[in-house]
Amino acid sequence: MKEQLESLNSISINFGENGMMIVNILLAFIMFGVALGIKLDTFKNVFRHPKSIITGILLQWVGLPAVTFLICLALNPWITPMVALGMILVASCPGGNISNFISSLSKGNVELSVSMTAVTTAFAPLVTPLNFYVWGTLYYSAISVSGDIPRLVIPFLPMLWQILLLLGIPIVLGMLFARYFPNATKKITKPAQTLSILLFLVMVVASFAQNFQLFIDNIIFIFCIVLVHNAAAFATGYFGGMAGRLPLRDRRSVTIEVGIQNSGLGLVLLFNPAIFPPEIWHGHYGGMLFVTAWWGIWHIIAGLTLAAIFRRHPLPEDNVKAAA
Repeated sequence: MKEQLESLNSISINFGENGMMIVNILLAFIMFGVALGIKLDTFKNVFRHPKSIITGILLQWVGLPAVTFLICLALNPWITPMVALGMILVASCPGGNISNFISSLSKGNVELSVSMTAVTTAFAPLVTPLNFYVWGTLYYSAISVSGDIPRLVIPFLPMLWQILLLLGIPIVLGMLFARYFPNATKKITKPAQTLSILLFLVMVVASFAQNFQLFIDNIIFIFCIVLVHNAAAFATGYFGGMAGRLPLRDRRSVTIEVGIQNSGLGLVLLFNPAIFPPEIWHGHYGGMLFVTAWWGIWHIIAGLTLAAIFRRHPLPEDNVKAAA
């Protein structure tokens, strides 16, 4: 399996200067669309009802990356370092905005879900590069001890600066637009998010078209890795919420939030040579690309499946309403 996955490392995607400008504009558009759903009042809820959202954010920012790190170490005999770093990158991303829809289907606390997505997205320019740097460096240090591979130095400050520019500005502009143009925001939010997803899917298909056969040859391995990782993410949210004694409705939303990651953001970041310089990564991080891309597909399927399971188990308050 490890030898098979090594074949992915030779893949690199080069859009060229004009292509990267399009990718960056697309990323800005995506983050602007996500930020339209972030209201300043959302952050007040952190202080009004702090327990659930603080527990959820800690599980998102600390719990999931830590669990991912342990999974990478456990799977080290079978996966490549680039595949492991792809898993860590996904775990470092904020929650995906589709998590709010899936949380609603799960009869969870939608307000909590929106609040978690808002907070993790707003702080993504800082938290995403920091988490990737910390856990990626720890992983490489751990596996380098056995002499498997040379140590890789992940450039934190250049990555931070680029992500602040690419994410920070669109997020701030999106929040300001939502604040001062609420009526226009209501009209364009859903179309903007839908369009950004469609454009992103087109870009991904175009990017991987020439490597489609290689993807098919390795799909079973990538599928198993992402299946285990995503299941562990949902479990981190659920059992973490249980340990924090959150209400069942809140626990469902935390579970969905931690299990639904904005892996599309991770993929676009990988496309950017200013964030992942070819001279440092030697142009070979195909394992990261394939894991991150498949995550973006699988977590939706798994999330909808989990929502169906949740809906089959009524909440205590639902039973009270039925009895009344």
